[in-house]
Amino acid sequence: MKLLEGKVALVTGAARGIGKAIALKLASEGAAVAFTDLAIDDNAKKTEEEIAALGVKAKGYASNAALFDDTHSVVEQIVKDFGRVDILVNNAGITRDGLLMRMGEAQWDTVISVNLKSAFNFTHAVVPTMMRQKAGSIINMSSVVGVSGNAAQANYSASKAGLIGLAKSVAKELGSRGIRANAIAPGFIITDMTNQLSDEVKAKWAEAIPLKRGGTPEDVANVALFLASDLSSYVTGQVIHVCGGMNT
Repeated sequence: MKLLEGKVALVTGAARGIGKAIALKLASEGAAVAFTDLAIDDNAKKTEEEIAALGVKAKGYASNAALFDDTHSVVEQIVKDFGRVDILVNNAGITRDGLLMRMGEAQWDTVISVNLKSAFNFTHAVVPTMMRQKAGSIINMSSVVGVSGNAAQANYSASKAGLIGLAKSVAKELGSRGIRANAIAPGFIITDMTNQLSDEVKAKWAEAIPLKRGGTPEDVANVALFLASDLSSYVTGQVIHVCGGMNT
């Protein structure tokens, strides 16, 4: 029997990158997968097809994760379509980097809303279902910069630190209801976004990492699978770094 047989996972921002890798990994272990993205375009439809090809139910939903009412409407529809939600992966995120003294209010507000408020929105929306089920796993995608901070990323670092605080608080508040909450803190992960960096910058990053390489989306997805499954049934309120030793 697969690790997630009979489970339903909801992954936000999963049309590409780390979110897509997580959705595919959970599906490969038997989970039906609902995922969201800002729009269900051709790329998102392709992701839906790839998930379904693993033999599980899959459906993408257009959602502005930063909007409270929109999020609740989407989750209500997902529960109707899938019957339950066992796993929530709060993965939706963006960057709007810039030095603090040059950062505009919109740069700050947009990143906090998409990265942090969205996690509150989705968690708030799925918790009643998980409470009725008396079980659930919530996974927040944080970052090493949410722990260590980073120059020119005050907004992003703050949002990712907030995701850690949110996971720890939810773990304490809802543990007695069988709901676990944890955070993953990836380091330098090779995605379409990081591939835009120059070879020189990427080499400099790799040199600073004890394992001497960037991570892959699958490296992160493997940890998400662990936290989503009963293999981690006694793990809650924790932050797992997936960074090749970058943050030690």
